[in-house]
Amino acid sequence: MHVSRCLTIIFIIVASAAAFGTLSAQEEASPEAEYARVRSLALDGKYPEAEPAARELVKAYPLYGDARILLGRILAWQGHYDEAEAVIDTLLLTEPDNGDAIEAIGDIRRWSRDRTQQDTPPTDVRAGYFFDTFSEPYDRFWQVFSLGAGHRFGWGTAVATVNAGNIYLGPPEETRDNDIQFAAEAWPQLSSKNYAYVAYAFSPGQWFPKHRAALEVWQTLPAGWAISAGINYYYFDQNTFIATLSAEKYIGDWWFSARGYFHFKEMGVRTSVYLNARRYFSRTEYLQLTLGAGTAPDEPLDIMTDLERQSATSVRLSYFNQFTSLWAFRVGAGYSYEKYDETNYRTRFEGGVSIIRGIGNTK
Repeated sequence: MHVSRCLTIIFIIVASAAAFGTLSAQEEASPEAEYARVRSLALDGKYPEAEPAARELVKAYPLYGDARILLGRILAWQGHYDEAEAVIDTLLLTEPDNGDAIEAIGDIRRWSRDRTQQDTPPTDVRAGYFFDTFSEPYDRFWQVFSLGAGHRFGWGTAVATVNAGNIYLGPPEETRDNDIQFAAEAWPQLSSKNYAYVAYAFSPGQWFPKHRAALEVWQTLPAGWAISAGINYYYFDQNTFIATLSAEKYIGDWWFSARGYFHFKEMGVRTSVYLNARRYFSRTEYLQLTLGAGTAPDEPLDIMTDLERQSATSVRLSYFNQFTSLWAFRVGAGYSYEKYDETNYRTRFEGGVSIIRGIGNTK
């Protein structure tokens, strides 16, 4: 009996050791294997299965950063942006330099802002006012009043606007005149990774371009990046072409962009570059700073004499706030120091405000 008891104890010890070793091996391999399984479910769109599994994985392995990032993305893909941000923020508290987590939170906030736009009425009316003035070598005060409407279709957003311009030119050839422009713009979504800007405007007068057309296409890239290329066409008394290239990047609550303009003239290509930094305070509120330098004018181009400047440096500040689902406004101001002939410079000021009022029910 003593021998039998000893054999039984030995058997239990050996079996327990084997079971413990197998369990340890399973636990060691389990996080990666489960992560791969949950990720596959999420990529297949099976969120009701993937979400609870991802929560269990995070609960079992709270230090497994990839699992927490995956849970955050799964929540965001279902539109639960606030919870998704909280999940990723928890990881960034302990791993502030985690590149995948930084990329994920940037994507989540960008998706959240895009979704917020969908929560506004599909149709709106909008009104705006803009002025641009300088005093060398003569006084000029140019102002534009605009009234229009926009609608969000299944393929993207389109806007139609009527712009009424009024100009004052001081001595020696004092002038007061009015002009009108009819404009249409659209932002079609070409695919999940591409969208475009298309525009055309016509004016029968002499201060707006008689024809203005624009086309630009964006390509979104991983890690919150996007690039674009486009061409702007104007006709005053001759054809004018200005090409543009840009690179953009979302980093958390920030959006940055660098944009170049290339003005094709008979004596060669004139260039300029504009740097933008936008700080989001919420999904529908931001402040943007723009710094520019160079010869080629940027958008919008209204007066033919803008094509004649030698060079310019500029700074602009704008603020946008969609303070309810129906109301939004934008206000901005700018200062430029530009060379208008071979030896002389002038200061130039601009500013504007616009209001948008949604019509109809939100989705």
